[in-house]
Parts: sequence; C-alpha cells; structure tokens
Amino acid sequence: MKSNKKKRRSRPKPVVVRLTKKDRLELRRLLSHGVGLVRVFKKAQVLLLMDEGLSAPKAASAAGVGESTARRAGLRYNNGGIDHAIYDAERPGAERVLDVRQEAAVVAMVCSKPPEGFARWSISLIAKEAKRRKIIENVSDSTIGRLLRRHELKPWREKNVVRRGN
Repeated sequence: MKSNKKKRRSRPKPVVVRLTKKDRLELRRLLSHGVGLVRVFKKAQVLLLMDEGLSAPKAASAAGVGESTARRAGLRYNNGGIDHAIYDAERPGAERVLDVRQEAAVVAMVCSKPPEGFARWSISLIAKEAKRRKIIENVSDSTIGRLLRRHELKPWREKNVVRRGN
C-alpha cells in the first residue's frame, strides 16, 4: 500500500569555502584584469564571496548566478582547487563528417556542370550526387550547406559559380 505523504527533499549541505592566500590573490588579480569569459568571472566572484562567509544561495544572488552554479563552484574548489572550480573542462566536440579530400571533391563537383536534367545545383542535389559518386557514404543537407557557406559558394545562383570552358 502506497503512502499519500510526499517525499521531502532534504536541504543540501552547506558548502564551506576557505581560500588559500595565494588563491584569493589569484582570483582578485583575475577579476581586476577585466578581459575574459563572463562565466569565469562569475565563478571567481562566487568563490570570493563564499570565502567571506556568505552561503551558496547568498553568494549566487550577489554574483548574479544560479544557486547550483555557486554550489558546484564551491564543491569543485574544495575537491580540485581554483582551476577546477572556475574553468570548464574541454569538450571534445563532434567528429568531422567530411575530411579535406572529400570537401575538395564536393567543391570541385559543385563548380562543374550539374547532372543532366538539372539547370543548377541545389543542396539536396549536391548531397545525393556526392553519395552517388561515392565521395562520401552518407551526408546531410545541413553538412553540405555549412561546407558551401565556408567556401562562400551559392551554386543555385548561376552567377556565383565559376566554370572553365563555358
């Protein structure tokens, strides 16, 4: 039989931050330079405020960040130091869909005449033709669009395509 009582969440334990003298100086130096990522400055402000005795919610409010950001910064400082607390870890990002040779082959294809029966290249036609010519196994229209934007190509506009021997 289930109980009708709601489960109460317990309050998170307070995060106590005690900066070393060296870390305090480094954070103040960082804040005085005025050039950098806003999120790094905000986390530095939070750490200094928490070091002065403010709770995570009060430090978050004073620095203009969320309470979870302040708590996380304090916990990360206690577990790994100043760099771990204020800087984000690198993110690997997605793997490239097209390598340099494939990109060159697609660009060369776009600069040639479109297939028989078509007046101009379209993004979807480029994707289909790249698959048909086995330049790439699978490619989306958005990948082709980004490639064309990077090379400033607009093959659907005849005047923007340079062709030899026409």
